[in-house]
Amino acid sequence: MLVPIIMAGGSGSRLWPLSRQLNPKQFLCLADAEMSMLQATIARLSGLETASPRVICNEDHRFLAAEQLRQQGLEKFNILLEPAGRNTAPAVALVAIQECLNGQDPILLVLAADHLINDVVAFQSCIHKALPLAIDGKLVTFGINPTHPETGYGYIQKGAGLESGGFEVARFVEKPPQELANSYLESGCYLWNSGMFMFRASRYLCELEHFRPDILSACREALCKGEQDMNFTRVGREEFEKCPDESIDYAVMEKTKDAVVVPMDAGWSDIGSWAALWDVGDKDSQGNICRGDVIVEGSTNNYIYSGSRLVSTVGVDNLIVVETKDAVLIAHKEHVQEVKKIVEKLKSSGRSEYKNHREVYRPWGVYDSIDNGARYQVKRITVNPGAKLSLQMHHHRAEHWVVVSGTAKVTNGDKVYLVAENQSTYIPIGQMHTLENPGVIPLELIEVQSGSYLGEDDIVRFEDLYGRV
Repeated sequence: MLVPIIMAGGSGSRLWPLSRQLNPKQFLCLADAEMSMLQATIARLSGLETASPRVICNEDHRFLAAEQLRQQGLEKFNILLEPAGRNTAPAVALVAIQECLNGQDPILLVLAADHLINDVVAFQSCIHKALPLAIDGKLVTFGINPTHPETGYGYIQKGAGLESGGFEVARFVEKPPQELANSYLESGCYLWNSGMFMFRASRYLCELEHFRPDILSACREALCKGEQDMNFTRVGREEFEKCPDESIDYAVMEKTKDAVVVPMDAGWSDIGSWAALWDVGDKDSQGNICRGDVIVEGSTNNYIYSGSRLVSTVGVDNLIVVETKDAVLIAHKEHVQEVKKIVEKLKSSGRSEYKNHREVYRPWGVYDSIDNGARYQVKRITVNPGAKLSLQMHHHRAEHWVVVSGTAKVTNGDKVYLVAENQSTYIPIGQMHTLENPGVIPLELIEVQSGSYLGEDDIVRFEDLYGRV
């Protein structure tokens, strides 16, 4: 059985302001208006004989990932939570160890949640081609047939050809300067390094034990100190944080004698920047990609995204314009790699825009911070049917709730009561309270907070359906 491992970590800072630390690009609908990149990664496995995918993400994204898996019709799934980012070698080791401890030794297919693949048929054909190699004990990587001399990717030099259509790996090459990238493309002997892999679980662990026993030991200890929480596997934080930070390439693939590469020509892109998204998108007759409420006049070769209001351009070319509820980015396409410098400046100056959108997703629904001042904040809150907020209290703020749509079941101290549309209630400072939606339609309400401190860390939880106590 083929077991997909989907790597869903990372922050995607070069796609700010749409991608942010708590809602990064793998959870966004970027190339597909209907599915997030994570969901598209799962969807392209349809038709292959695979087990349910093992998704790896960090603690902050666990409910976002779980909800997107449910939307894909996956009710039985397991998400492995990393307490800290330690790159791909340890992450995949955790799953491989799990599988072997469960008495299984499957072929693992390692995929990134934030890659675009336009030709699913070609992608699956490459998977079928690689499978016999992995069964035979090879460690397979997938190399992308290059279309231009890209300096932002690593390369794989092809060695001797194999009967399967793959190649031995001659060597891995770091991101090259332009002149060297030109020579790689002209030679026809190099492929882009996609970061996708296939190998048997025990085979990977054997090579990891040989080349990086410190990584393997740390992962085993972290799993030993871990626990299962609903659909989530948590590993020991202290043990995992001691694990070296290393990619599969560095830890194993560059050292093993059994690395092989299968070329792939499937319309692949890692969507590493706004310019890359423009490259792969459907453009109008003027070369523009317009998403949302956009009007253009005399403008060419732009990517323009409107998230909440009308965006219009006149006489501009080769720009990236991205509007969200709380931020606007305007960048020339040749400088989009520098967007991450804006994110670094936001972070260093203590601003929240690098981390949160105005809309923040929670396991029970979503809230939108629509206004705020020195001693007040106004949120629009949506609670999903059957969902419930934690039983909590605040030391520094009181809350007024006005129900706009649906019915709220409110616990306010020792009182439990219903609040219907156009009704309101008041939660004093220090009062234990919770809110739930007993109905079958979304509950929408306006929350007005007032007090000396309004931060999200002023929440003391006593009970929670989602394990956040």
